[in-house]
Amino acid sequence: MTIEQLAASDEQRVRIFKALADPTRLQIIRTLKGSRTELNCGEIGERCEASKSNASYHFRTLREAGLILVRKEAQTKYIQLHYETFDTYLPGFLDSL
Repeated sequence: MTIEQLAASDEQRVRIFKALADPTRLQIIRTLKGSRTELNCGEIGERCEASKSNASYHFRTLREAGLILVRKEAQTKYIQLHYETFDTYLPGFLDSL
C-alpha cells in the first residue's frame, strides 16, 4: 500500500469512529442489524425515537462514513447497512451489538 492509500484508509477510519461515537447512531446501526433488511427513514426514526430532522442528521453522518447505503424510491428513502465497510474496517463489530 502506498502512503496515499494508507492516509486515505486512515481518514476513512476516523470518519467511521466519529460516526460510531454517538449513542443514537449506534442505535440506528443496531436497529438496521436487527431488521436484516432495509428500512425506510421513518421506521428507523420511530424505532430509535428520533425526530425527522435529528434522524436525517444521523443518517447523513453514517452515510458519509460509508456505514449505510441509502436508496431513494419516489419520496421515500430506504436505508441498509453497508456490510462491506464493516467487514473491511470493523470485522466482528456487528456481532458485538
